[in-house]
Amino acid sequence: MNEFTITFLPEKKTISVDKGTDLLTAAIKSGIHIYNSCGGEGVCGRCKVIVKKGEYITERSGRIPEKERKKGYVMACRTTPESDMTVLVPEESRLGDIEVLTEEAKARRLAGLYTPAERIEEERTELKEKIFRHGPLSTKLFLRLPGPSSDDNCGDAERLFREIRKNRDIPVMQMGLANIKKLPRLLRESGWEVTVTLGNRNGTAEVVLIEPGDRSEKNFGVALDIGTTTIVAYLVDLKSQKVLGAKASYNPQVDFGEDVISRIIYAQEQGGLEKLHHAVIDTINVFIYSLTKEQGLTLDDIIAVMCAGNTTMTHLLLKIDPSHIRKDPYVPAANFLPVVRAAEAGIKINPRGLLACLPSVGSYVGGDITAGILSSGMDDMDELSLFIDLGTNGEVAIGNKEYFMACSTSAGPCFEGGGLKSGIRAMKGAIQSVSVKNGKLSYKTIGKERPRGICGSGIIDALSAFLKHRIIDRSGKIKENDICGTRDAGGVKEIVLVAKKDSAIGMDITIDENDIKNLIHSKGAIYTGIDVLLKESGYKKEHLKNVFIAGGLGTALDIRSAINIGLLPDLPEDRFKFMGNTSITGAKLCLLSQEAMEKASLIANKTTYLDLSVNPSFMNNYSAALFLPHTDIELFPSVKKIL
Repeated sequence: MNEFTITFLPEKKTISVDKGTDLLTAAIKSGIHIYNSCGGEGVCGRCKVIVKKGEYITERSGRIPEKERKKGYVMACRTTPESDMTVLVPEESRLGDIEVLTEEAKARRLAGLYTPAERIEEERTELKEKIFRHGPLSTKLFLRLPGPSSDDNCGDAERLFREIRKNRDIPVMQMGLANIKKLPRLLRESGWEVTVTLGNRNGTAEVVLIEPGDRSEKNFGVALDIGTTTIVAYLVDLKSQKVLGAKASYNPQVDFGEDVISRIIYAQEQGGLEKLHHAVIDTINVFIYSLTKEQGLTLDDIIAVMCAGNTTMTHLLLKIDPSHIRKDPYVPAANFLPVVRAAEAGIKINPRGLLACLPSVGSYVGGDITAGILSSGMDDMDELSLFIDLGTNGEVAIGNKEYFMACSTSAGPCFEGGGLKSGIRAMKGAIQSVSVKNGKLSYKTIGKERPRGICGSGIIDALSAFLKHRIIDRSGKIKENDICGTRDAGGVKEIVLVAKKDSAIGMDITIDENDIKNLIHSKGAIYTGIDVLLKESGYKKEHLKNVFIAGGLGTALDIRSAINIGLLPDLPEDRFKFMGNTSITGAKLCLLSQEAMEKASLIANKTTYLDLSVNPSFMNNYSAALFLPHTDIELFPSVKKIL
């Protein structure tokens, strides 16, 4: 088989690939992350690259305008080499630096970069930590054992158990054969002074590790949020309960598909599950290694890992076949997963370290939502509350301390910048707010950098401003106006937000009627999910006393804009509360407290999963929500006044 060399610019990374290998696959193998939202199916048109040198075969696509084709633009997923090639990945096709809220915010605050949203996250986290009793996934005890004698001749293991019980009220304990084998020599060589690591293994205390001398101060764990789009890791001192460091990046599985369905499909291909598993595990291992090195620790010092993620992400983390999640009757392999050795999943910490995952509710409502409910505290409240995770899956939960009902609305990638002509994720240079000032469009970008595209909060703001100022009508059609120009782009009307001379990508940043249509469908799915949950629970929106908003979008979302377009119910704005990344917060709480983990299990057990795909009222209500803000304007009295 012929082999060709591909050089990717501007990094000048070179890789050899077999003939027939598409450029997207070659880029992934070389560590170049190209924006694509369809998993290489040739649908999204986001993986544009420019061929600078070489022969190739490519499929013609309507996603590449003729003027771009003349400049050498091709779709990476639909182009294969016929010779050695040099390929430029342009700015608009790149994944930039991600903006994820972590507890590094404390350091950023000192640098004058602390945001109100980050302060809210920190305050809520500290408040919740005061509630749960400290009892981490792994605990270290320093023990001085009395040596054996003719009057005290019990076995070494029993002697160890006896001393542990003097320090902890633990009715049931177990110890593996590997530890028993090394126990006699270790106890005697250490002078009967040892440090024992106890792990909570599925309701049973397990002697995970036995070390000579006093090592009780060296007890660390990692909390993980495995999101569809991002991965966040906290290094936690399990004794002091402090977060020592944090890392965040895109989930590299985005190279194989932007949403969970794309990845489930990819997992069915030859070697697909293995690739998806290693994509996330390799990232986690890099995070853990970097975090431990920065703190002067070793991997052996990390004894426990707690993970929160949606049901599909958890399956892929553990290399469990997720195929039945998308097949009727949509059943996961497990919602409640046992505590396992981290090494079984390929996570590189202490070889006997433990890995636990927060329990899921159903196929499309996972441990990240369980973590969110736990973090919000709504499971302790008498009043009715709503929890919304604004992301690709769009999970919604309603309830109080008595019960919960939850659903996933399949909102699509719009809220994370996907499916939009100039859409990007929340990264530096992303337009995150849009308004009309002095009769002209105005915008702000993340990091105050030159605009590269528009992210979820920006497109919501834009639609609200367009609607309010009659730039679009309630169906989403663009109208002639005095505020901004409109133009025809291949039969589709569009608005230029930023001219190419002012953008960072050398291209116009636009919003067209297809973008507006996609967002109307996405916001309609979220609103209808809320509406159906209220009706199934026998309540009205006025009964909601709290609306907790989680996810990356929730930190920059303008509530007024979200209500104006019909994404959120028309309620007083003081009922809405931003929560930040509740998935990582919940994972940290459960890592530090067995009581919190037990509470999470109770939440998952008492949550009824509502499958909207088989709910007859969903489609009827969904059609009614495909208007701005809704076909029934009386549901949005405050918007009616504005309009």
